[in-house]
Amino acid sequence: MIQQQTLNFLKELVDNNNREWFMANKDRYDVARENVIDFTSQLIKLMHKVDPALSSELDAKKCVMRIYRDIRFSKNKTPYKNNFGISLPTSGTKLGGAEYYLHIQPGKSFIAGGYWMPEATHLKAIRQEIDYNGHELTAIVDTPEFVKLFGDFRNQRDKLKTLPRDYAADNENIELLKLKSFIVMHPIKDKDIMSGKAAEDIAQICTKIYPLNVFLRNAIV
Repeated sequence: MIQQQTLNFLKELVDNNNREWFMANKDRYDVARENVIDFTSQLIKLMHKVDPALSSELDAKKCVMRIYRDIRFSKNKTPYKNNFGISLPTSGTKLGGAEYYLHIQPGKSFIAGGYWMPEATHLKAIRQEIDYNGHELTAIVDTPEFVKLFGDFRNQRDKLKTLPRDYAADNENIELLKLKSFIVMHPIKDKDIMSGKAAEDIAQICTKIYPLNVFLRNAIV
């Protein structure tokens, strides 16, 4: 589970996002990061059972993303992220694909999955798969339990306002074909991320993301 001291460190980092404070609290960061790595190790074992395409041999340290921000092209010059991000890739996703992502941030933690902003060739392949087998995707994303956990899958921020090339307005899956990202997210409360059952509960939520990721992976094979 994620420790209270990990969330406390992230909370304080928001108000002290500078190198001087960070270096003075480097020991606290190291402890927090080790907590996240340990949690990731536990989660990887459970997630392999949910999705066999996610290797049980994943290196937890490599799954935990850097806390240092790339500020070269950003107006926001704060040097550190105020969260821990955990990327859990599945086989064949090295160059982009369906994966799982855990975001740990006080009051804003969430578990996510799917494929964010596919490259052009993958987007074309996914749209073709939706056109041919849209009923398979709707059978996943329109179930009451899926909607309860993740909301309306068609209501994504990354979506075309016009028709995608080669598809007509009367296509029965046109709202799915307009999507530019294919992701879902479910919020996690602080008390739940700190629960002794946190990893198991997150893995259980991911059982509902798994069929979506399979659909997306099959589309780009």
